[in-house]
Amino acid sequence: MFSRTKVVAGFAAAALFLTACTSDSGTDSDGTTTAASGDDAYSIGINQLVQHPALDAATAGFKEVLDEAGVEVTYDEQNANGEQATALTIAQQFAGKDLDLVLSVATPAAQATAQNITDIPVLFTAVTDPVSAELVDSEEAPGGNVTGTSDVAPIEDQLDLLKELVPDAQKVGIVYASGEVNSQVQVDLAQEAAGPRDLEIVTQTVTTANDIQQAVEALGDVDAIYVPTDNMVVAGIASLVQVAEQKQIPVIAAEAGTVEGGAVATLGIDYTELGRQTGEMALRILQDGEDPASMAVEKATEFTYVINEDAAERLGVTIPQEILDEAETV
Repeated sequence: MFSRTKVVAGFAAAALFLTACTSDSGTDSDGTTTAASGDDAYSIGINQLVQHPALDAATAGFKEVLDEAGVEVTYDEQNANGEQATALTIAQQFAGKDLDLVLSVATPAAQATAQNITDIPVLFTAVTDPVSAELVDSEEAPGGNVTGTSDVAPIEDQLDLLKELVPDAQKVGIVYASGEVNSQVQVDLAQEAAGPRDLEIVTQTVTTANDIQQAVEALGDVDAIYVPTDNMVVAGIASLVQVAEQKQIPVIAAEAGTVEGGAVATLGIDYTELGRQTGEMALRILQDGEDPASMAVEKATEFTYVINEDAAERLGVTIPQEILDEAETV
Protein backbone atom coordinates (compact mmCIF):
# COMPACT_ATOMS: atom_id res chain seq x y z
CA MET A 1 0.00 0.00 0.00
CA PHE A 2 1.22 3.46 -0.82
CA SER A 3 0.43 6.50 1.31
CA ARG A 4 1.17 10.14 0.89
CA THR A 5 0.95 13.04 3.27
CA LYS A 6 0.80 16.72 2.46
CA VAL A 7 3.68 19.05 3.29
CA VAL A 8 2.23 21.60 5.67
CA ALA A 9 4.94 24.26 5.73
CA GLY A 10 6.92 25.67 2.86
CA PHE A 11 5.38 23.69 0.03
CA ALA A 12 2.01 23.45 -1.65
CA ALA A 13 1.04 19.80 -1.90
CA ALA A 14 -0.70 18.20 -4.84
CA ALA A 15 -1.80 14.68 -5.61
CA LEU A 16 0.53 12.75 -7.87
CA PHE A 17 -1.03 10.97 -10.79
CA LEU A 18 -0.05 9.98 -14.28
CA THR A 19 -2.49 11.49 -16.77
CA ALA A 20 -3.20 9.69 -20.00
CA CYS A 21 -4.00 11.39 -23.29
CA THR A 22 -7.66 12.36 -23.64
CA SER A 23 -10.08 10.51 -25.85
CA ASP A 24 -9.79 13.29 -28.43
CA SER A 25 -6.20 12.26 -29.12
CA GLY A 26 -4.91 9.42 -31.29
CA THR A 27 -1.55 7.78 -31.85
CA ASP A 28 -0.48 6.60 -35.29
CA SER A 29 1.67 3.55 -35.87
CA ASP A 30 4.76 5.73 -36.40
CA GLY A 31 4.54 7.32 -32.96
CA THR A 32 2.86 10.50 -34.19
CA THR A 33 0.02 11.74 -32.00
CA THR A 34 -2.61 14.31 -32.89
CA ALA A 35 -4.22 16.22 -30.04
CA ALA A 36 -7.69 17.75 -29.96
CA SER A 37 -8.39 20.08 -32.84
CA GLY A 38 -8.85 23.83 -32.40
CA ASP A 39 -8.09 27.14 -34.06
CA ASP A 40 -4.30 26.69 -33.86
CA ALA A 41 -2.28 23.85 -35.33
CA TYR A 42 1.30 23.04 -34.35
CA SER A 43 3.87 20.30 -34.83
CA ILE A 44 5.90 19.36 -31.74
CA GLY A 45 8.71 16.85 -31.37
CA ILE A 46 9.25 15.10 -28.03
CA ASN A 47 12.68 13.65 -27.25
CA GLN A 48 12.33 11.64 -24.01
CA LEU A 49 15.43 9.94 -22.66
CA VAL A 50 13.82 6.85 -21.15
CA GLN A 51 10.50 5.53 -19.93
CA HIS A 52 9.98 5.65 -16.18
CA PRO A 53 7.11 7.06 -14.10
CA ALA A 54 8.57 10.53 -13.47
CA LEU A 55 9.47 11.30 -17.09
CA ASP A 56 6.28 9.73 -18.39
CA ALA A 57 4.28 11.94 -16.02
CA ALA A 58 6.14 15.08 -17.14
CA THR A 59 5.41 14.34 -20.79
CA ALA A 60 1.78 13.58 -20.01
CA GLY A 61 1.37 16.83 -18.07
CA PHE A 62 2.87 18.82 -20.95
CA LYS A 63 0.46 17.30 -23.48
CA GLU A 64 -2.46 17.66 -21.10
CA VAL A 65 -2.09 21.46 -20.98
CA LEU A 66 -2.01 21.85 -24.76
CA ASP A 67 -5.01 19.56 -25.11
CA GLU A 68 -6.95 21.54 -22.52
CA ALA A 69 -6.12 24.76 -24.41
CA GLY A 70 -7.88 23.33 -27.46
CA VAL A 71 -4.92 23.62 -29.80
CA GLU A 72 -4.35 21.07 -32.52
CA VAL A 73 -0.95 19.44 -32.08
CA THR A 74 0.75 16.77 -34.10
CA TYR A 75 3.34 15.11 -31.87
CA ASP A 76 6.40 13.28 -33.11
CA GLU A 77 7.12 11.47 -29.86
CA GLN A 78 10.35 9.50 -29.60
CA ASN A 79 12.02 7.61 -26.75
CA ALA A 80 15.79 7.07 -26.57
CA ASN A 81 15.49 4.02 -24.29
CA GLY A 82 18.14 5.45 -21.97
CA GLU A 83 20.80 5.76 -24.68
CA GLN A 84 22.33 9.21 -25.14
CA ALA A 85 23.48 8.26 -28.63
CA THR A 86 19.87 7.52 -29.53
CA ALA A 87 18.75 10.83 -28.03
CA LEU A 88 21.33 12.50 -30.28
CA THR A 89 19.99 10.69 -33.34
CA ILE A 90 16.43 11.73 -32.48
CA ALA A 91 17.55 15.36 -32.12
CA GLN A 92 19.32 15.23 -35.47
CA GLN A 93 16.19 13.83 -37.10
CA PHE A 94 14.06 16.54 -35.52
CA ALA A 95 16.45 19.17 -36.88
CA GLY A 96 15.54 18.11 -40.40
CA LYS A 97 11.79 18.25 -39.83
CA ASP A 98 9.34 21.14 -40.02
CA LEU A 99 8.57 21.44 -36.31
CA ASP A 100 7.26 24.42 -34.36
CA LEU A 101 8.82 23.39 -31.05
CA VAL A 102 10.72 20.50 -29.45
CA LEU A 103 10.23 19.23 -25.90
CA SER A 104 13.22 17.39 -24.42
CA VAL A 105 12.65 15.30 -21.31
CA ALA A 106 15.65 14.74 -18.97
CA THR A 107 19.11 16.28 -19.10
CA PRO A 108 20.89 14.06 -21.66
CA ALA A 109 17.98 14.40 -24.09
CA ALA A 110 17.95 18.16 -23.55
CA GLN A 111 21.68 18.41 -24.19
CA ALA A 112 21.39 16.43 -27.42
CA THR A 113 18.45 18.54 -28.56
CA ALA A 114 20.03 21.87 -27.72
CA GLN A 115 23.23 20.95 -29.57
CA ASN A 116 21.36 20.16 -32.76
CA ILE A 117 18.38 22.51 -32.87
CA THR A 118 19.06 26.22 -32.81
CA ASP A 119 16.43 27.72 -35.13
CA ILE A 120 13.19 26.82 -33.31
CA PRO A 121 12.15 26.93 -29.64
CA VAL A 122 13.35 24.06 -27.44
CA LEU A 123 11.78 23.42 -24.05
CA PHE A 124 13.21 21.04 -21.48
CA THR A 125 11.70 19.45 -18.40
CA ALA A 126 13.06 17.16 -15.67
CA VAL A 127 16.46 18.86 -15.85
CA THR A 128 18.13 19.44 -12.48
CA ASP A 129 20.68 22.15 -13.29
CA PRO A 130 20.34 23.64 -16.79
CA VAL A 131 23.33 25.95 -16.26
CA SER A 132 25.74 23.13 -15.38
CA ALA A 133 24.31 21.19 -18.31
CA GLU A 134 25.17 24.19 -20.54
CA LEU A 135 21.60 24.51 -21.76
CA VAL A 136 21.15 28.16 -20.76
CA ASP A 137 23.36 31.14 -19.97
CA SER A 138 21.52 31.63 -16.68
CA GLU A 139 18.24 30.53 -15.20
CA GLU A 140 16.97 34.11 -15.15
CA ALA A 141 17.96 34.92 -18.75
CA PRO A 142 18.51 31.76 -20.84
CA GLY A 143 19.82 33.81 -23.75
CA GLY A 144 19.07 31.44 -26.64
CA ASN A 145 16.30 29.28 -28.06
CA VAL A 146 16.25 26.94 -25.05
CA THR A 147 14.41 27.23 -21.72
CA GLY A 148 12.15 25.07 -19.57
CA THR A 149 11.56 23.64 -16.10
CA SER A 150 13.96 22.29 -13.48
CA ASP A 151 13.24 19.34 -11.22
CA VAL A 152 15.84 20.25 -8.62
CA ALA A 153 14.78 18.38 -5.50
CA PRO A 154 14.59 19.65 -1.89
CA ILE A 155 17.60 17.53 -0.95
CA GLU A 156 18.07 19.02 2.52
CA ASP A 157 14.48 18.17 3.41
CA GLN A 158 14.87 14.71 1.90
CA LEU A 159 17.90 14.03 4.09
CA ASP A 160 15.92 15.30 7.07
CA LEU A 161 13.25 12.74 6.16
CA LEU A 162 15.95 10.06 5.95
CA LYS A 163 17.15 10.98 9.45
CA GLU A 164 13.59 10.86 10.74
CA LEU A 165 12.97 7.41 9.31
CA VAL A 166 16.45 6.01 10.04
CA PRO A 167 17.45 7.90 13.22
CA ASP A 168 20.75 6.06 13.71
CA ALA A 169 21.92 6.59 10.11
CA GLN A 170 25.52 7.75 9.76
CA LYS A 171 26.57 6.54 6.30
CA VAL A 172 24.31 7.13 3.31
CA GLY A 173 25.04 5.43 0.00
CA ILE A 174 24.28 6.95 -3.40
CA VAL A 175 24.47 5.06 -6.70
CA TYR A 176 24.35 7.27 -9.78
CA ALA A 177 25.21 7.33 -13.46
CA SER A 178 28.61 8.87 -14.13
CA GLY A 179 27.42 10.24 -17.48
CA GLU A 180 24.51 12.27 -16.09
CA VAL A 181 25.53 15.79 -15.07
CA ASN A 182 22.21 16.22 -13.26
CA SER A 183 23.13 13.34 -10.97
CA GLN A 184 26.55 14.77 -10.13
CA VAL A 185 24.88 18.06 -9.20
CA GLN A 186 22.56 16.23 -6.82
CA VAL A 187 25.41 14.25 -5.27
CA ASP A 188 27.31 17.50 -4.66
CA LEU A 189 24.23 19.03 -3.02
CA ALA A 190 23.74 15.93 -0.88
CA GLN A 191 27.35 16.06 0.27
CA GLU A 192 26.95 19.72 1.23
CA ALA A 193 23.76 18.97 3.16
CA ALA A 194 25.15 15.85 4.84
CA GLY A 195 27.73 17.52 7.10
CA PRO A 196 25.35 19.57 9.24
CA ARG A 197 23.22 16.44 9.64
CA ASP A 198 26.13 14.27 10.83
CA LEU A 199 25.91 12.12 7.73
CA GLU A 200 28.64 10.74 5.51
CA ILE A 201 27.91 10.22 1.82
CA VAL A 202 29.40 7.13 0.15
CA THR A 203 29.07 6.91 -3.64
CA GLN A 204 29.34 4.40 -6.45
CA THR A 205 28.90 5.21 -10.14
CA VAL A 206 27.42 3.10 -12.92
CA THR A 207 27.68 3.34 -16.70
CA THR A 208 24.85 0.91 -17.54
CA ALA A 209 21.79 -0.38 -15.72
CA ASN A 210 23.48 -3.76 -15.50
CA ASP A 211 26.01 -2.24 -13.10
CA ILE A 212 23.45 -1.25 -10.47
CA GLN A 213 23.42 -4.41 -8.35
CA GLN A 214 27.21 -4.57 -8.19
CA ALA A 215 27.38 -0.87 -7.30
CA VAL A 216 24.94 -1.32 -4.40
CA GLU A 217 27.05 -4.21 -3.12
CA ALA A 218 30.17 -2.02 -3.43
CA LEU A 219 28.68 0.67 -1.19
CA GLY A 220 29.61 -1.54 1.72
CA ASP A 221 28.26 -1.01 5.21
CA VAL A 222 25.85 1.91 4.73
CA ASP A 223 22.84 2.66 6.92
CA ALA A 224 20.56 3.94 4.15
CA ILE A 225 20.57 4.57 0.41
CA TYR A 226 19.45 7.82 -1.19
CA VAL A 227 18.32 7.64 -4.82
CA PRO A 228 18.53 10.97 -6.68
CA THR A 229 16.56 11.70 -9.85
CA ASP A 230 19.09 9.73 -11.84
CA ASN A 231 17.39 8.44 -14.98
CA MET A 232 19.44 5.27 -15.33
CA VAL A 233 19.10 4.24 -11.69
CA VAL A 234 15.42 5.15 -11.47
CA ALA A 235 14.69 3.14 -14.61
CA GLY A 236 16.52 0.19 -12.99
CA ILE A 237 15.26 0.75 -9.46
CA ALA A 238 14.13 -2.88 -9.09
CA SER A 239 17.76 -4.00 -9.19
CA LEU A 240 18.77 -1.54 -6.47
CA VAL A 241 15.81 -2.39 -4.24
CA GLN A 242 16.45 -6.11 -4.59
CA VAL A 243 19.95 -5.80 -3.14
CA ALA A 244 18.86 -3.24 -0.53
CA GLU A 245 16.17 -5.56 0.77
CA GLN A 246 18.59 -8.48 0.91
CA LYS A 247 20.97 -6.32 2.95
CA GLN A 248 18.11 -4.66 4.92
CA ILE A 249 19.15 -1.14 3.89
CA PRO A 250 16.31 1.42 3.79
CA VAL A 251 16.00 3.34 0.52
CA ILE A 252 14.93 7.00 0.46
CA ALA A 253 14.14 8.53 -2.92
CA ALA A 254 14.03 11.92 -4.60
CA GLU A 255 10.74 11.31 -6.41
CA ALA A 256 7.52 9.34 -6.09
CA GLY A 257 8.00 6.90 -8.97
CA THR A 258 11.02 5.46 -7.17
CA VAL A 259 8.91 4.96 -4.06
CA GLU A 260 6.35 3.08 -6.12
CA GLY A 261 9.29 1.03 -7.38
CA GLY A 262 10.20 -0.08 -3.85
CA ALA A 263 11.86 2.80 -1.99
CA VAL A 264 10.47 3.61 1.45
CA ALA A 265 9.67 7.29 1.12
CA THR A 266 10.29 10.65 -0.49
CA LEU A 267 9.50 14.30 -0.26
CA GLY A 268 9.25 14.59 -3.99
CA ILE A 269 8.23 16.55 -7.03
CA ASP A 270 4.89 16.19 -8.75
CA TYR A 271 6.19 15.52 -12.26
CA THR A 272 2.77 15.84 -13.84
CA GLU A 273 2.59 19.39 -12.52
CA LEU A 274 6.15 20.06 -13.67
CA GLY A 275 5.14 18.95 -17.15
CA ARG A 276 2.09 21.18 -16.98
CA GLN A 277 4.31 24.15 -16.12
CA THR A 278 6.33 23.35 -19.23
CA GLY A 279 3.16 23.09 -21.29
CA GLU A 280 2.10 26.55 -20.14
CA MET A 281 5.47 27.86 -21.29
CA ALA A 282 4.89 26.21 -24.68
CA LEU A 283 1.56 28.00 -25.04
CA ARG A 284 3.21 31.34 -24.27
CA ILE A 285 5.79 30.67 -26.98
CA LEU A 286 3.44 29.30 -29.62
CA GLN A 287 0.40 31.47 -29.06
CA ASP A 288 1.77 34.65 -27.51
CA GLY A 289 5.09 34.81 -29.33
CA GLU A 290 7.27 34.93 -26.22
CA ASP A 291 11.01 34.52 -26.79
CA PRO A 292 12.68 31.60 -24.97
CA ALA A 293 15.81 33.74 -24.59
CA SER A 294 14.03 35.93 -22.05
CA MET A 295 11.80 33.29 -20.41
CA ALA A 296 13.29 32.37 -17.04
CA VAL A 297 13.73 28.72 -16.18
CA GLU A 298 10.91 27.67 -13.86
CA LYS A 299 11.20 25.33 -10.88
CA ALA A 300 8.79 22.91 -9.29
CA THR A 301 6.63 24.55 -6.66
CA GLU A 302 4.81 21.49 -5.34
CA PHE A 303 6.33 18.70 -3.25
CA THR A 304 4.61 15.78 -1.59
CA TYR A 305 5.52 13.14 0.97
CA VAL A 306 4.99 9.68 -0.49
CA ILE A 307 5.34 6.60 1.71
CA ASN A 308 5.50 2.95 0.64
CA GLU A 309 4.34 1.17 3.79
CA ASP A 310 4.98 -2.29 2.37
CA ALA A 311 8.60 -1.39 1.60
CA ALA A 312 8.95 0.16 5.06
CA GLU A 313 7.74 -3.08 6.66
CA ARG A 314 10.10 -5.20 4.57
CA LEU A 315 13.04 -2.98 5.48
CA GLY A 316 12.18 -2.63 9.14
CA VAL A 317 11.43 1.11 9.01
CA THR A 318 8.85 2.53 11.37
CA ILE A 319 6.87 5.40 9.88
CA PRO A 320 6.17 8.08 12.53
CA GLN A 321 2.52 8.12 13.53
CA GLU A 322 2.16 11.82 12.76
CA ILE A 323 2.97 11.09 9.12
CA LEU A 324 0.59 8.14 9.00
CA ASP A 325 -2.16 10.20 10.62
CA GLU A 326 -1.95 12.83 7.88
CA ALA A 327 -1.39 10.41 5.00
CA GLU A 328 -3.71 10.07 2.05
CA THR A 329 -4.05 6.51 0.80
CA VAL A 330 -3.72 6.08 -2.97
